[in-house]
Amino acid sequence: MKKGIVFTIVLLLIGFIRPLTINSQEDELMKGCMAAYYSPFIVTDRSFKALLTGEEVAEFRATFFSGTVYRIVSCGYESENVEFTLMDAERNVLFRSATYKDVVLWDFHMEGSIECIIEARLKPDKAQSGMVFMLLGFRSSNPDAV
Repeated sequence: MKKGIVFTIVLLLIGFIRPLTINSQEDELMKGCMAAYYSPFIVTDRSFKALLTGEEVAEFRATFFSGTVYRIVSCGYESENVEFTLMDAERNVLFRSATYKDVVLWDFHMEGSIECIIEARLKPDKAQSGMVFMLLGFRSSNPDAV
């Protein structure tokens, strides 16, 4: 009887601890991504994440508004294993990180409001699977913003 109770308690503890470990890995990755947002940039509440394997491509959609300076940041468990492409709604390429030595962040200014597609993928020579985060932010008009 005691063995059954101890076994049940151990199973419950494993069940509670394991999800916390997974979340803490994501939290650590997110903290690394957030480090790219410093004054005067502010991260928006629009963050995207995907678990990718092989040659899968994650596709995210975002609307960018006229007159705003934006920052887009890509993150993976290793900073150099993610590449991203920003396209307009007709899939015309506006920016491709691979063209610029796989930069992990890009600042840009929109002349007009536009809906965009962001594609993110793992570089096959760097990773076969992993979590990808894409964070969007904008430049604050307040110089004291943090």
